Amino acid sequence: MNASSDMSFFSLIAGASLPVQLVMLILVITSLFSWWYIFIKVATIKRAERDADDFEDTFWSGGDLNKLYDVITANRRKPQGMASIFEAGFKEYARHKQQTRMDVSDVMEGSRRAMRAAFNREMDELDAHLPFLASVGSVSPYIGLFGTVWGIMNAFRGLSNVAQATLTQVAPGIAEALVATAIGLFAAIPAVIAYNRFASSVDRLSVRYESFMEEFTNILQRKS
Repeated sequence: MNASSDMSFFSLIAGASLPVQLVMLILVITSLFSWWYIFIKVATIKRAERDADDFEDTFWSGGDLNKLYDVITANRRKPQGMASIFEAGFKEYARHKQQTRMDVSDVMEGSRRAMRAAFNREMDELDAHLPFLASVGSVSPYIGLFGTVWGIMNAFRGLSNVAQATLTQVAPGIAEALVATAIGLFAAIPAVIAYNRFASSVDRLSVRYESFMEEFTNILQRKS
């Protein structure tokens, strides 16, 4: 076996000590989970943005709100995003309006609470898995660094009985240890980029949802 094959990536992993290999395994599994969640969040956020665009086009087209509510509730698919907020607010508004003794302020407060509850549910869904990506981005480099430190300690411990240490003897052990740091960065960097991108998209959707709630509340108040 020549020097180049000994220093290949897979040879370095195979030659690492058991604790370093466990660190690498943890990082690889963590990276796979983070990529899985990244793909899920891409689909979720794109769907939420598309649904928001479609609902806003329909809502602001000037159609009858009762018909819009009937269309949303008749759909087999559970309303999501703005449609869910609208459905919750209008349902509560219609229910309270049937009680003729209720004040307008009480009707609006009930509708507003219903929309806020639907808003919180939608935000919980959009925020799902983001804490995991944030944790992977912040913790993975340190886990990799732990594997590197452990590997370097083993490399130097193996030289304790050698009369004269050379670079050839030290290099493989250090290289094996540094692979853990490389894998840690490989897991962390995509997670950090994805978290920042998704957090920004979720914040924009949150602003759109809250703006809609305020505008819809004003519309219901004028109808009252």
